[in-house]
Amino acid sequence: MELRIFTEPQQGAAYTDLLAVAVAAEQAGFDGFFRSDHFLKMGDVSGLPGPTHCWATMAALARDTKSIRLGTLVSPVTFYRPGPLAITVAQVDEMSGGRIELGLGTGWYEAEHHAYGLRFPPLGERFDLFEEYLEQITGLWATPVGDTFSHDGRFHQFVDSPGLPKPTQKPGPPIIIGGKGKVRTPNLVARFAAEFNLPFVAADQIQPAIDRVRATCEQIDRDPDSVVHSVALVLALGSTNKEVERRAAAIGRDPKELKENGMAGSADELLSKLAALGEAGCDRIYLQVLDLSDLDHVAEAGQSLVAAATEL
Repeated sequence: MELRIFTEPQQGAAYTDLLAVAVAAEQAGFDGFFRSDHFLKMGDVSGLPGPTHCWATMAALARDTKSIRLGTLVSPVTFYRPGPLAITVAQVDEMSGGRIELGLGTGWYEAEHHAYGLRFPPLGERFDLFEEYLEQITGLWATPVGDTFSHDGRFHQFVDSPGLPKPTQKPGPPIIIGGKGKVRTPNLVARFAAEFNLPFVAADQIQPAIDRVRATCEQIDRDPDSVVHSVALVLALGSTNKEVERRAAAIGRDPKELKENGMAGSADELLSKLAALGEAGCDRIYLQVLDLSDLDHVAEAGQSLVAAATEL
C-alpha cells in the first residue's frame, strides 16, 4: 500500500509552508504530496495570507522537490478552460520530470465561485462539463506530434489544435477522479481515470463504491485491476493518547470522532486500520495533514507507517 500526504492550504498557508511540508513528506519517504484546489477558506479560520493558486504551487514544487509525486485532489473544472489547463499540466509535468498527477472534479463549493467571479452551474451541467473536459484534455495529450486535434464540444470547440506541449508522461499524467456518485462517477473513472479516490467516507461505503467502479470497467472491457483505488482520511498520529488529543485539538477535531472516521491513534492502531482498508480494496491512502506547522507529525508518520504500509 502506498501512502501520500494531502493538504488543505486554503485554510491558511503561504507557498513556503507548503514547500516545507512537501520536502518533509519527500524526506519521510511518502509516495506523493497533494493539495486541494480552492480559492476560499472553510469554517472558522483566518485563511491568511489567502489562497495560493494550485497550479502555480505545482510548478514551483516541480522545481523545488526531487522525487515525490505531486498533484491535486481535486481541481474543479469550473475554475479552468480545458485547453489552457492541458497546456499548464503538461508543462508542469515536464518541469517535474514526469511526477504530476491531475485530480479533476466537478467543483462543489459554491461560495468560492461567487467570491471570485466564477460561474457555478447546476450539478448536471457541471458533470456534462466534466465529461467534456476529460475528453478534450486527454485528446490533446494523446494527439501525436505533427497531427491536430478537433473536438466539437457543447462548451468548448477545438479546431485543428496541435495539442502542444506534450507532457513527459505518456499519454499524459495519471488522472484521478473522486466522488461518491453511483452512476456517472464510475463511468467516468472507467473511461478516463488511472485512480478512483473516495474522500472522507465511512468504512462501510468503501467496498460498494469500489465494486461499482470495477463492474463498470468490466462493462466496457477495461481491466478492473488497472484502476488504483484510494481514500483520503485526516491524520492525527501520536505515541500517547495525549499526543493524539493535542494534534486533534490543533485542527479543531474531536479525537474520538477522528479515531472512528479518520486516521487517529498510535502507529499500531493506524497500521491495523490500513490493513483493513487494504482488505476493502484500497491500494493508496492520502493522509490529510491539516496543521502545516507540525512537520514532526509528517516525519513521525513516515517513520512509523511508510515502510510498514508497503508490506500490506
